[in-house]
Amino acid sequence: MIHDFSYLRNREDDLLKEVTFSTSRSSGPGGQNVNKVETKVELRFNIMLSKVLSDDEKRTVLQKLKNRINSNGELVVTAQTSRSQLQNRQIAIQRLMTLLNEALKPEKKRIATKPTKASVKRRLESKRKHSEKKSFRKKNFL
Repeated sequence: MIHDFSYLRNREDDLLKEVTFSTSRSSGPGGQNVNKVETKVELRFNIMLSKVLSDDEKRTVLQKLKNRINSNGELVVTAQTSRSQLQNRQIAIQRLMTLLNEALKPEKKRIATKPTKASVKRRLESKRKHSEKKSFRKKNFL
C-alpha cells in the first residue's frame, strides 16, 4: 500500500473499498498482448456517496477537481501505461490518492509584504526617466 499521503494515510484502505474498477483493452503498441488482454484500468470514485470523506472534504474535492469529475459525481482515473493489469491498477490507485491528497492539502495563506525602500526608489526613478524621455518628444521641445 501507499503510505506517503499525510491527509489520507489512515483512511486509505476504507477509501479503496469505495472505488470501482473496470478494465478494457489498452490502445497503442504492444503486439498481440494489446489485442487479447484487457490491461487498461479505469478507476471510479463517487465523491458524494463516500463515507470516508467528511462533508467539508467532499466540498473541497468537488471544487478543486471539478474538471475531472463527470456528471454522475465520479472522479475517473485511467491507467494504461503498463502491459500488466495489476500494475495499471496500482498506478490508478496512486493517481487517485495523489489527486485527493493534493485537493485536501490546505492552501498556505499569502503573507502580504511591503516593497523595500530601495525598490520603491528604483521604481520611481525609472518612472521619472521614462517621463522625461517622453516629454522630450513633445512639439514645444523641437
